[in-house]
Amino acid sequence: MPSLHISTHLAPLPTQPSAAAWPTAAFETAALDPGVDSERLGRAATALFAPDSSPPSGETLALVVVHRGRLVLERYGRDLGPDSTLPSWSMAKSILHAAVGVLVREGRIDPTAPVDLPPWRARHDPRRAITLDHLLRMESGLAFREVYENREGSDVIEMLFGRGKDDVAAFAAGFPLAHPPGTHHSYSSGDSNLVAWVVKRILGPGEATQTFLEKEIFERIGMRSAKPRFDASGTFIGSSFVFANARDFARFGLLYLCGGVWEGERLVPAEWISYARTPTHVRPCPGDYGAHWWLSLDGTGTFSANGFQGQYIVCSPERDVVVVRLGISQPEHRLGVVTGLAEIVRSFPALIS
Repeated sequence: MPSLHISTHLAPLPTQPSAAAWPTAAFETAALDPGVDSERLGRAATALFAPDSSPPSGETLALVVVHRGRLVLERYGRDLGPDSTLPSWSMAKSILHAAVGVLVREGRIDPTAPVDLPPWRARHDPRRAITLDHLLRMESGLAFREVYENREGSDVIEMLFGRGKDDVAAFAAGFPLAHPPGTHHSYSSGDSNLVAWVVKRILGPGEATQTFLEKEIFERIGMRSAKPRFDASGTFIGSSFVFANARDFARFGLLYLCGGVWEGERLVPAEWISYARTPTHVRPCPGDYGAHWWLSLDGTGTFSANGFQGQYIVCSPERDVVVVRLGISQPEHRLGVVTGLAEIVRSFPALIS
């Protein structure tokens, strides 16, 4: 695997317990282990669905908790159920990370090499220095503004729903540098869609990329409901759009929690999972972002796929837990959602005291 910065201080990842079947076909359900604080878990889950919770958390539509490979808690809002598909929003970025990891495993991509996108090939264009590593860590330096509150001044809204919607990557590639590549961290859905452009260049547009995602990831782990979305140019909108049900998002979290192994077969390189979990320390990032995964939701080595309006896949190596929360929350609800998710994780005993 190409030389990437990978932390040597990462929490060890658990393996699927031998007594628990892999949930490719269906999740085994189980009662809570005796060591689980069931009252704390129940309070936290109830609060996420309560309209008058304090702090408020918005509307939770789905909650799935997997402990030691088995489904131990599942709740839904409105008239939704296990087969209801919901949007990933930016959790798609972590699925895109997995797709790149498969290409790395196959030797078809070098994340340390310049991405060589056509708009940047002019001899003196400083964007030629941007690598896949820069894009995955949100260090491209491109002057892309990730603002959600209003359309005016929001490059991400313009990319997804305005002038850029037919070719999201070309739109993102058109921005100049605000900082030299690798010197400044700025969360950017534009960076993600440039990664997706690289994937399209290797695999082919539209159906070719979708077939790859299905054959190499979704079908392997039983994510049968997963549907990625593509723009008119055939680029996977990897910044924002995969639709799936909550159990399937939990399957994806379990793949990463188990270090990229599923049913004894390595799908994603172990080093690639570690790379995702290695903190980015380029300013102004405080170390809570890795490579297309967020870090330390509860300060204990957790890592998570996060999406707009409070979508979460939370993976806790310390407690062998995956928590999926899907819903509709506003920025002022973030504290309530994160507090509830952290409480759920902490309801389970640590594997090592």
